[in-house]
Amino acid sequence: MDIPAVDLKVIVLLHWMLSIWVITAWFLLNYAWANCTMLALGVWAVAQKDSLDAVVMFLFGMALTILTDSVQLGLNYPGDKASHEIQFSFSMAIISLLLKPISCFCIYRTYRARGGSCSIGKKTASGHPEPKNLKFPYCPLTC
Repeated sequence: MDIPAVDLKVIVLLHWMLSIWVITAWFLLNYAWANCTMLALGVWAVAQKDSLDAVVMFLFGMALTILTDSVQLGLNYPGDKASHEIQFSFSMAIISLLLKPISCFCIYRTYRARGGSCSIGKKTASGHPEPKNLKFPYCPLTC
């Protein structure tokens, strides 16, 4: 079964909408900065359709916001006595956090479709990476 490709525009639009709903009533400056920066990287990846760097930065930005959002949600839990608006914003933050791993997978597929690869170094005929000749500068402390 082949999973259909999701356009980066859909991912950026979805996370933009969820970020707006989170920031509306439950404004945390560091949450806003992290997610707006990630969305800016997403706009860059959409604008430059042939750039692998843009997609990689968007992927790493999305992965980093998974970590930072988890910390922010844990540290700033509004509690049971919060208003309905804050509870709604917190719920949208949780939904956004749950969708981010799926978004990372879709961004990774876009990276592979644009010609990106995950190999490190050249592969030999046996399938193992070829060792690189490393030249170290002279060190007077070695015997």
